[in-house]
Amino acid sequence: MQKIGFSGTLDPITNGHMWVIGEARSLADEVIVFLSQNPAKKPQFPAEDRKRIIEQSARECGWDNVQVVIVKGDYTARAAKKHGCDYLIRGIRTTADFDYENLIQQTNVDVLQGAKTIFVMPPRDLGSVSSSFVKALEGPVGWNWTMKKFVPGPAYQAWILDCLRKEWQALWHYATAPAEQIARFDHWFAHLTGSDAYGGADRHYHNLDHLVHGLSEIRVWADNTYAAPRDSALVKKAFWFHDAVYGHDEDALYSSEEASAQLWLGSGLDADDNQEVAQLIRATDHFQGPAIAHVLKDVMLSADLAILGQDEEVYQAYTQAIAREYAHVEPTRFNQQRGLALQHLSAKAQAGQLFGDAYFSNQYNQRAIENMQREIVALARA
Repeated sequence: MQKIGFSGTLDPITNGHMWVIGEARSLADEVIVFLSQNPAKKPQFPAEDRKRIIEQSARECGWDNVQVVIVKGDYTARAAKKHGCDYLIRGIRTTADFDYENLIQQTNVDVLQGAKTIFVMPPRDLGSVSSSFVKALEGPVGWNWTMKKFVPGPAYQAWILDCLRKEWQALWHYATAPAEQIARFDHWFAHLTGSDAYGGADRHYHNLDHLVHGLSEIRVWADNTYAAPRDSALVKKAFWFHDAVYGHDEDALYSSEEASAQLWLGSGLDADDNQEVAQLIRATDHFQGPAIAHVLKDVMLSADLAILGQDEEVYQAYTQAIAREYAHVEPTRFNQQRGLALQHLSAKAQAGQLFGDAYFSNQYNQRAIENMQREIVALARA
């Protein structure tokens, strides 16, 4: 078979879709993904962005025989025929899927004189994965770690950037801000999510994942404790900047935390909250933090350390990311230093002092102890 087509809205493309495209590649010399623009649907991403995401996902897999075509104002089965595809391929997960797809297939062939359909059944671990399933994951604490398992990297990256953009715009009240302020807001969003900050290639943990997770923690803390909107905003602003500068240069003029605080102070984003936000950023420095007094300091530190109390799978992903971020350190020395840090944090948790905020302590303290003790044992054996 020379060409085979695969069609859908693909918002976002999932690992299930990628599996079907992979099956198509085993049947044909060339695969064309027909990206439909359905006016009845309101996609998260415009068609051009979805096209780019699919192309990037294919390249990451090393697939050089997959192209993407946006279909406007036509049926995808008819468009497929025009592009030389006699067949479309569809994944069937359930009997309901088959009944629906079989009806579509009959319409495509009998009414539209379009491409016929080949049905394939995905493996069990992908049987429930769909775009709507993935979309439904967004929101609760840790949603990003769960989503990452079900979509290719480019789709995940685009999704969390879109989520962060919404968080940022809500924080700075874009709807009522003047144009010159919006330009400044956009500049700092691009900086913070770009390669010079959380989006940097060498950021394996202190990255966009950490930013999404921390902001989710703060939002849920505020919802559950009925925190004042200004308190929530202060902590969020500090969290956006607290690891904006992150390095390992012991000869640097400032610590990473102080450098991040200086970055905030020079941003010109909010003169009213300048010093308070800077103090919360400085509080995340474990050497200087205890000397810093702010009523929200415990919330800021707790949100930053909340990763320690996540479920085992997320915690393991975190430890692997930390190891990659410190790959420049000799392994034996890293294990020793990491072990000492964990022993210190574990002792604080056992004394009930790791999470200074009661909400976070109730949520995460016991699990943090279990996670850290398990890692300490593993490091001792390494």
